[in-house]
Amino acid sequence: MKKIVLCGGGTAGHVYPALAVAEKLKGWEIHFFGGSGMEKEILKKFPEIKFHEIPAVKLERRLTPKNFLIPFKLFGAIKHAKKELEEIRPDVIFSKGGFVSVPVAIAGKKLGIPVVSHESDLSFGLANRIILHYCTTMCTTFEKTGTGHKKCVHTGQPIRQKIFDGQKERFFSRTTCPTLLVLGGSLGAKFLNDLVFENLDKLTEKFNVLHICGKNNFQKIKHENYVLLPFAENIEDVFASADLVVSRAGSGVINELLALQKPMLLVPLSKKASRGDQIENAKLFAELGYAEMLEEQDCSFENFMQKLEKTRKNAGKMQKNMQKTAKNRATDQIAQILEKYARK
Repeated sequence: MKKIVLCGGGTAGHVYPALAVAEKLKGWEIHFFGGSGMEKEILKKFPEIKFHEIPAVKLERRLTPKNFLIPFKLFGAIKHAKKELEEIRPDVIFSKGGFVSVPVAIAGKKLGIPVVSHESDLSFGLANRIILHYCTTMCTTFEKTGTGHKKCVHTGQPIRQKIFDGQKERFFSRTTCPTLLVLGGSLGAKFLNDLVFENLDKLTEKFNVLHICGKNNFQKIKHENYVLLPFAENIEDVFASADLVVSRAGSGVINELLALQKPMLLVPLSKKASRGDQIENAKLFAELGYAEMLEEQDCSFENFMQKLEKTRKNAGKMQKNMQKTAKNRATDQIAQILEKYARK
């Protein structure tokens, strides 16, 4: 039996694409290396996949004494990952990025195990910039990302089949208004949450508002034509029920919305809280005509409503642009790459 180790964590965007690939590996023994974040909870729903907790060594994006301990922590994490890999003896490793993947990729390289990684964003994150030195192949969502790198293969974003099987739910009794879905990724987005909470009356005049706020941001709010969810286990049904979407611009969710041809207004995470990867993703989607974009510093409620109306007005044009995109074959292509290395 072929064996594979999947690794990644921190957000659902590092976990679900790996699980999408796992769906294609019929008959394989599958292990998942992750940290103590939400990946641990997600993997409880997949008893056929054995979860192994690996120490995550994360670089703080500010001056802090914690960063001086990184070399020692990384050495310990590599040693831990190496021991686990020696016991499992996988044919191949698939890394979905994130800091928990770094020691696994390094340990895999030391043991001579092929490492296939995937970068979701338009530019490489720090973890994948490190992993690029240790992996055998780096798959990318966007063609531009891998330009000039011999190891890189443009595949697109792996997407779970489940996403395409959603059924519309009747969240609202009012049928005369479009349903607006607001979400901020698997962990929620305080900025978007506050924007919605503070302007519910005006938003629900024009839309039925379906809002996923993140488990840590949930509060009991009762309002007509408004449904608040901490997290959606049945995200495919939520997507199917939405006419328009307001979202952050993580590559995982926006590529799922692209595949489902959902008109979107993207409010990317600002550079104050990130390396700017979501801004790059959102700009590209806006240029391709898939979405409208509004940066946080410009996101007054007045500007937000103007962009939202523009998204609503241009929804048909956006969907037409999305239809031109080739059918997503990333999951099959990555599975084929893994099969090739496993046979070797």
